[in-house]
Amino acid sequence: MDSTPLADLRRKLALPVAENAVFDGWRETAVNSAAASLGVDPAVARLAFPKGPAEMIAAYVEAIDDALTASFPGEAIAEMRVSQRIRAILIKRFELMSTAKEAIRSALAILALPQNIPSAARLGWRSADTMWRLAGDTATDFNHYSKRTILASIYTATLLVWLDDASEGQADTIAFLDRRLAGVARFEKAKAQWTGSAERRPSLARFAGRLRYPPR
Repeated sequence: MDSTPLADLRRKLALPVAENAVFDGWRETAVNSAAASLGVDPAVARLAFPKGPAEMIAAYVEAIDDALTASFPGEAIAEMRVSQRIRAILIKRFELMSTAKEAIRSALAILALPQNIPSAARLGWRSADTMWRLAGDTATDFNHYSKRTILASIYTATLLVWLDDASEGQADTIAFLDRRLAGVARFEKAKAQWTGSAERRPSLARFAGRLRYPPR
């Protein structure tokens, strides 16, 4: 983690900048307002975001990842099944972002610009990785990548529902999330059953191998 003074200031400003971006957009105005609320010289605060809106958004996403990590000490979800952990983590993430909902809507449009797509991909992967690590995942094989890819797709789809969710207690978002998680669970169960049956199914390759190398 970058520990230079400007990097520390960027982390300090990240959440207030997003909250001000609800009204001011991801512009210097939001940085100035955030700086004023924290008693920071606006001119110095602007130096923390030399790359403009994309950097402000990246700092915000990283701050949410950090806040999410702080919200889930190891023992908090230790007794839950993995699927329950992922569900709790995602719901908490949306709660943490609720103060900057409209800013997030405009952030998605900014990240969709061609020059920002690589940054968007990095941020999505970082968030998925953070959430899986919080859930206790330690996989280092192919599952490491497939789990994060699946979670990133679930999070992105649910995020779009959340942005337009006016239901009480985010009920519509949670219902959508539960359906997506249930769908993944059914797929994983079917895949496991297919893999197991495939191992028991007659194999031409195994048969040919026995012909070439008969058992002794």
